[in-house]
Amino acid sequence: MIKKLAKSIREYKIPSILTLIFIVCEAIIEVFIPFITADMVSKIKAGAEMSEIIKIGIFLAVMACLSLACGGIAGYTCAKASAGFAKNLRHDIFRKIQTYTFENIDKFSSTSLVTRMTTDVANVQMSYMMLIRTAIRSPLMLIFSIITAYIMGGFLATAFVVIVPVLAFGLYMVGRKAMPAFRRVFKKYDKLNESIEENVRGMRVVKGFAREEYEKEKFDTAAKDICADFTKAERIVAFNSPLMQVCLYFNMVFIMFVGSKMTILRQHGVHVGQLSAMLTYGMIILMSLMMLSMIYVILTMSTESAKRICEVLDETPTLCNPENPVMSVENGAIKFENVSFKYSASAKKFALSDINLEIPSGATVGIIGGTGVSKSSLVQLIPRLYDVTEGNVKIAGIDVKDYDIKTLRGSVAMVLQKNLLFSGTIKENLLWGNADATDEEIVEACKLAQADEFIQAFPDKYETRIEQGGTNVSGGQKQRLCIARALLRKPKILILDDSTSAVDTKTDALIRAGFKQYIPETTKIIIAQRIASVEDADMIIVMDNGKITAVGKHEDLLEISDIYREVYEQQISVGDSDEE
Repeated sequence: MIKKLAKSIREYKIPSILTLIFIVCEAIIEVFIPFITADMVSKIKAGAEMSEIIKIGIFLAVMACLSLACGGIAGYTCAKASAGFAKNLRHDIFRKIQTYTFENIDKFSSTSLVTRMTTDVANVQMSYMMLIRTAIRSPLMLIFSIITAYIMGGFLATAFVVIVPVLAFGLYMVGRKAMPAFRRVFKKYDKLNESIEENVRGMRVVKGFAREEYEKEKFDTAAKDICADFTKAERIVAFNSPLMQVCLYFNMVFIMFVGSKMTILRQHGVHVGQLSAMLTYGMIILMSLMMLSMIYVILTMSTESAKRICEVLDETPTLCNPENPVMSVENGAIKFENVSFKYSASAKKFALSDINLEIPSGATVGIIGGTGVSKSSLVQLIPRLYDVTEGNVKIAGIDVKDYDIKTLRGSVAMVLQKNLLFSGTIKENLLWGNADATDEEIVEACKLAQADEFIQAFPDKYETRIEQGGTNVSGGQKQRLCIARALLRKPKILILDDSTSAVDTKTDALIRAGFKQYIPETTKIIIAQRIASVEDADMIIVMDNGKITAVGKHEDLLEISDIYREVYEQQISVGDSDEE
């Protein structure tokens, strides 16, 4: 885990190493300052010349300045290294997510991925900052102080032999008790973020059903749950302070009592300067242990975050390019050969089974079926968003697994059921389909998708800003913009997955008529609930329970398919009722 995360340090290795060097220098200087101070006190007591005392004072001032400079430089390089490490880590996580297939994404919720890129990375960043600075400084200060205390104080340093193990054990137990609560918190962050995301994205539904109070209670419950675990952990960690205070005062009393007596009786060569230095070293040792306990808590917290980050980085994309991929798609001919598919290897039931289908290039194909019969699953196999479990899918006579993935998906444009527009202008959204498209091509695509008319009605036309998620345009307008975006790609295969459900039948008919006139070479697959959207297609596929039950033209299916005829009759009767 550490090795994997360390790869994100990259160009920030030098600042990290410089931090370690300056921290070591600062620790050494700070430990020797009390030693020199004790010597100066002893010389003052012995009646040394003022010039000698001034020299020692100047030397102390220089050492203090050096310590300050080393600390300041270490602080700067540490901040630069930790911030850069976090930047690289977020970049690596995001790039990894971009390689995910739908199957990989299904393993993580969107809120969980956001939490891992924000909260978890922030925890790991803080941990890294502590590791290269405080986690090095505190042990060095502790070791140097104990060694120097023994050199200087001799018998008085035995106080540390008793205090240090007691304090270390106490702080270890405090950290160990607090960690389970910290671990639980991170899992609950995902639920809290999910609650916030659902509320914000579904604000219109919440308002429409007057469920504000329910959402408040739901959020309060999640927030209180996190607060309870944090409070429990912080309550345990709070014992650090009184424990340290007890050890500190015990150390002071022992050194003052025993040291004063030894100084007065002139035992073991102890003098006032040594007594003062021992008190200072006692403070340094105890503060170092205190910092080590806090580092232990933070490292344990960040360990959980690091594990969650590594889960994302370790996830292996289920789809990959072949060794010698085909780099061009000649036409839009599609063939399914004995295809069966299920979403996971452990699934007991196939989502699709025994699919045999051949679609000529340039054909218009309609797919009809009830909800949940795997119509979307069928078309998602074409651009290889998922791989088939059994059988083969071929485009232009070549297995989709033999194509370069980017080339394949560049030749297949999909307009999904959930239409998504990004924050930005209409033009910026359309350019997602083709970044090099000219203004004339954009307008032409929008006219074909019947979107140009309502765009021209906006004051800023194609520079009109789209809010996040496309909330300032209607469902029908959003669908038409997404169709125009797909058309700009000039694909060999165009898939509309129930993407005209929010437009009226007249506009739907105009869009389909435009397809026939302007993109006759493109294979067009239209998934629809309305038979009117597919009745003039070259081929209509009827699906039920993950299988193809009938294939043919509109008139043929009315005779041979009970499912198709039943849907048609229901829609005709509903249409007649609406007219009445």
